[in-house]
Amino acid sequence: MLRTNIELDEKLVREAMKLTRKKTKKEIVNYALDELVRRAKRKKLLEIEGKVIWEGNLAEMRKGRA
Repeated sequence: MLRTNIELDEKLVREAMKLTRKKTKKEIVNYALDELVRRAKRKKLLEIEGKVIWEGNLAEMRKGRA
């Protein structure tokens, strides 16, 4: 864990806590960072859309799961 002191917009923090039901500033900051990272990773995946050629048989693959 990294310990740091930061100034936060109190109105924004209260609104975020209300919307997410997080109880502490620490929870809301960690939640926000997690969301930022997850969204950035999804965006990276979308950037490769159409650039990867998939070779396989989806019907065959699904047979193995049934």
